[in-house]
Amino acid sequence: MDKFSDMTMFVSIVKHQGLAAAGRELGLSPATMTARLQALEERYRVKLLNRSTRHVSLTDAGELYYKASLEILDNVNETENLILNGVKEVKGALRVAAPKDIGKQYILPILSEFCEKYPEVVPYLYLNDDVSNIAESGIDIVVRYGELADSSLISRRLSSSHRVLCASPDYLAKHGTPLTPQDLVNHHCLAMVRSHEELKTWHFQGSDKKNVITVLPKRFSDDGEVVRYWALEGAGIALKSILDVQDDINNRRLVTVLNGYMANFNTSTSVSSADLNVVYMSKKYQPKRIRLFLDFLLERFETMKIGELD
Repeated sequence: MDKFSDMTMFVSIVKHQGLAAAGRELGLSPATMTARLQALEERYRVKLLNRSTRHVSLTDAGELYYKASLEILDNVNETENLILNGVKEVKGALRVAAPKDIGKQYILPILSEFCEKYPEVVPYLYLNDDVSNIAESGIDIVVRYGELADSSLISRRLSSSHRVLCASPDYLAKHGTPLTPQDLVNHHCLAMVRSHEELKTWHFQGSDKKNVITVLPKRFSDDGEVVRYWALEGAGIALKSILDVQDDINNRRLVTVLNGYMANFNTSTSVSSADLNVVYMSKKYQPKRIRLFLDFLLERFETMKIGELD
């Protein structure tokens, strides 16, 4: 087989996370897929994939081959479009992952505007922030608070941010306003669950000292949008990113409390973990549509007053 076909096969295996599913896409039997992958690894004398019965993962050499294959295949597609259509078209799938609140409030309208400009782009918007391996997930761009641990990725800040404690005016009228972090133990708190961990230990940095408070939440969710909904309906006090609740605060649907304290789920020195970032593989390996969307996304966030209160 030619090298171009091998690259197409390998990218399909990574995308589908398995030889059988990739074989179905390519019209090849499992035995043929296995033989071709073995031949590919023998050609380069290196292991490209770690394989189990249910999962495949890239080796270091495999990740290098995967990224290079993506770039080459995309360049071929763009060249074909140039020859066939006389223009360098922007087309193909664009896969973006973002937390649900941020995804709906900010990324969705930006993505829609981009696709109006480039109608041949097919958007996929995944509303979650659980992506830890971009190369294996098939996601092109991850929007998230903080950064991914993978140092081979590029991370750029979309917006500075910080966390706030907020509640509805009705809740505060009924239960009073906390004046110190210690007061929170006597309030209904709304907490997140992340990777099965209850985030009920909240860290505060005041002007003179640090406080670590373990609250007793009345409600838990692994979905930040649910926590925001509960706060809006008056169920309690939530620790949220300002980006998630900025419009609610500006329109007095929510009110911030304990504004003299810097709050976080982690240690109070981890301020940068609250910033919103866009994470992606090096632009060297990105198709044109992804490079254009990254520029478009960064430009839109620069022009919006994100994180500023009226």
